[in-house]
Amino acid sequence: MKYILILFLLLFNSFYIFAQTYSISGVVKDEDGKPLIGANVVITGTGRGAATDGNGEYEINNLNLGSYTLEFTMIGYNSVTIAGKKIINSSVTVDVRMTTGIIQTNQEVVVTAEKYEQKISDLPVSATIIPSREFSEKYFKSLSDALRFAPGVQMVGDQVSIRGSSGYSRGAGTRVLVEIDGFPIYSGDTGEITWEIIPVTEIDRVEIIKGPASSLYGSTALGGVINVITKKISNNSRTYIKTGIGIYSKPYYSEWDWSHETRTYNTLTLSHTNRFGKFGFTAALTRLNDMSYEKGAYSTRYVGYLKTVYNFSPASSLSFFANSLNETQGDWVFWKDLQNALIPINDYGQNVTSERYMLGMKYNNIVSENFSFDLKGSFYKIFWYDNTRARNASYADIYRLEGQSNLLLTDKIVLVTGFDGFGALVNSNVFGKPSGGGLGVYFQADFKVDSSLTLTAGARLDFAKLDTLKPVAAAAPKLGLNYKLTKNLILRSSFGTGFRAPSLAEVFTSAAFTAGINFKQNPKLKPEKNISFEVGANYQPFSQLSFDAALFRTEYYDFIQWAVDVDGEAFFANVQRARIEGAELNINSGMFSNHLSFKLNYTYLWARDIQQHIALKYRPRHQLTANISLNLADFELGADFRYWSKVEQMDFELADLGIIPDGRVRVPVYVLDFRAGYNFSDLGFPARIFFNVNNALNYNYVELIGNIAPIRNFSLSTEFLF
Repeated sequence: MKYILILFLLLFNSFYIFAQTYSISGVVKDEDGKPLIGANVVITGTGRGAATDGNGEYEINNLNLGSYTLEFTMIGYNSVTIAGKKIINSSVTVDVRMTTGIIQTNQEVVVTAEKYEQKISDLPVSATIIPSREFSEKYFKSLSDALRFAPGVQMVGDQVSIRGSSGYSRGAGTRVLVEIDGFPIYSGDTGEITWEIIPVTEIDRVEIIKGPASSLYGSTALGGVINVITKKISNNSRTYIKTGIGIYSKPYYSEWDWSHETRTYNTLTLSHTNRFGKFGFTAALTRLNDMSYEKGAYSTRYVGYLKTVYNFSPASSLSFFANSLNETQGDWVFWKDLQNALIPINDYGQNVTSERYMLGMKYNNIVSENFSFDLKGSFYKIFWYDNTRARNASYADIYRLEGQSNLLLTDKIVLVTGFDGFGALVNSNVFGKPSGGGLGVYFQADFKVDSSLTLTAGARLDFAKLDTLKPVAAAAPKLGLNYKLTKNLILRSSFGTGFRAPSLAEVFTSAAFTAGINFKQNPKLKPEKNISFEVGANYQPFSQLSFDAALFRTEYYDFIQWAVDVDGEAFFANVQRARIEGAELNINSGMFSNHLSFKLNYTYLWARDIQQHIALKYRPRHQLTANISLNLADFELGADFRYWSKVEQMDFELADLGIIPDGRVRVPVYVLDFRAGYNFSDLGFPARIFFNVNNALNYNYVELIGNIAPIRNFSLSTEFLF
């Protein structure tokens, strides 16, 4: 009995030690001792991590006994690595101070480019990051506002283009895949991106991968990927409140002042995050109201957001994601004419109501230090109808499933494999009742030849079937190279192919719309393909200055473009051949311990229809953005400038047919914004306040034919964190 009792006690003690978990926590501060909010803390080799809260505190729970290496990163600061922190018999505290560095460092970690965590300096492709602080400082009401400042990215109305990959297709189809935490958010009918469904106050960072990414992401990534990474769930109870109000200036021309009153917009966000043992959650609700500077273009939106996670063990977790958008907006299409540029050509008082709901679930399991996998599924439902004479409406559901594994074959080879599939159902008087689906399988291997050279090779095979169209198959191989020539100079190059199956809307749209535009079907529409090549270099002569340059070329085959025939009917057709060539230069600089920072981004595009020898629509040849920021203690000032050269081609068929009067009018774009902010935390009050002036010159320009871009407006926003 004595030996049995001893054995029982030993087994019980072993079980207790095995079952008990520990944590690593601490505070991250800057060199002046002030807490850093939003710094990322990652346990290298595990994918586990946390982000600092409003007090600069972090905590990583559910850790076993062992030795861990921590990496601390934050945009604008030099990364810090703490190796060999051992958990022996109690939790560990690790406090860190980070020193200022350049605005965007080569140590920043992204997960989107190769579907696992990598430093930007190790990638074979061009990438950029938009940090969360920009969504506070500049009072962006949606992600699309922020993308207008991203290098190599262009917004035409509500459609995004990376390096000229897209023009404007009336909301049908996208060549840029947009995701939230890896869940795609394009709709099942049109394939469009609705930016307002993304909760901007919950964004931790936005990762942008430039150039075709079909080898990993499939059809809609023909031009690149934008992945929104949301904030990690706090280990402590946190309540966040953001309020904002803005007013539009009077139009530049008095004859455009149709309302003779002050036009305003406002936002209100309430968010709460907490953790109870192994379960954590974040819930948020946002209301946005905009009277608009254009007659009848008002909008009211409600955005709901829920994110939960349950950690079964330190190595496995189940995450749930839910998002919703309910909106009513005026049915603005085009201006009446140039003399009435802020009055719609369609009947005033008509509106469109829509509801969008997205659910996602992800299971992640770190089997060992060398192998992990995840399985995720999502459902995206939309319903919209317009209160116009056309009475158009659409119901669309899309289901997605993806599985992925990451395997460290050796200390030099990482293998990523996976599959994904989708199915879409539509019921609409615009698109009919078509259905579609697709399935893709992919693999990619990164081979670290030595400390300087990394080679990448991968491929993807896709099958797609759109209702009555014949099924299609496409292969998308990829090759990449990253070579650290010196400590300060990194070279990269990539070659790949991509394809995009048309959306259901591009094939089956057949309806009468406002403004005299009728759409017709094109069941002969074929998938488009491309071949792309890029070569780039990053040079950092010293810690406060960085240069990044790239040359790129993409050949498109069966390029899909919106067109209008001689009878005034619109349809989507294949342009047989198109070519986009260009160059990009990005300069980041930080001076005086990074209290003064400067960014300059320039993109040159040569985008042509090879057969007709004309420019592709909505691609400015020159695009430049510049930013300067001054941070003094708790006070900050900044200015942003955007320039586009005058685009050569728009949808001029609509102007020539008399559908859009004065539709050929366009100018180069010069937009100047100012901002100022103050942080009250040093005064013992957990609040920040920001003042913004957008389009300070009140410059009139069009991104989209027959649409004046936002005129000068002023906004005041406040943030509270309890």
